[in-house]
Amino acid sequence: MDILLLVVLAALLVFMFISSRRRTKKMKEEQERRNLLMVPGARVMTRSGLFGTIVAFDADDLTKPAELEIAPGVVIEVHAQALDLAPEVADTESDDEPVEETIEDDAALEGPDVERPTTDEGPRGYTLNGADVDELPGDDKPKN
Repeated sequence: MDILLLVVLAALLVFMFISSRRRTKKMKEEQERRNLLMVPGARVMTRSGLFGTIVAFDADDLTKPAELEIAPGVVIEVHAQALDLAPEVADTESDDEPVEETIEDDAALEGPDVERPTTDEGPRGYTLNGADVDELPGDDKPKN
């Protein structure tokens, strides 16, 4: 019984070691791929969700700030490690098969509970199940 327990423990340790090395290798390859694609002119996104184009980026020295153009003529400095490839760039470079988008027909978006926006000017009330109401359920709660 003790030998079986030691064999299982050894197998788990070997699995953890192999898994850790595989994950480290994969992360290193991803970092190298990222550094190859992070060149001036590449479209990137900051970790906070700000999109822009790289003006200057030093992949060898990440302590230097990267320069990012967020609008024509507007260049900001951000920490180099706060940049990531924009989602559309990362998606086009992946090895996965492309995902086809389906566009739903407008007829599928019609029904008794669907509210179409109107073009009239001024404040609007709410429409709930086809009836015009001034407030929605739950609006009677006191405001803090």
